[in-house]
Amino acid sequence: MHASVQQVKDWILKRHPQREDIPADLDLIDNRLIDSLSFVEFVFLIEQLSGRSIPMDAVNVDDFRRLEVIEERFFTPVG
Repeated sequence: MHASVQQVKDWILKRHPQREDIPADLDLIDNRLIDSLSFVEFVFLIEQLSGRSIPMDAVNVDDFRRLEVIEERFFTPVG
């Protein structure tokens, strides 16, 4: 797991102290680890860690559902 994805995971775990781990394939939204109130903050965190701008009008929620997809979409070098 990319170090920045670990930081994303730690951010989520900090908000859900009852959880010990988050499997890479767990749907973060369906399991209410990311809700509508925290989603914008979550996107901003990923922007900061990846160094990539994520225009809110172009956000695809499916890109943020699973840690494995977040890693592939935002933390894997393009090219």
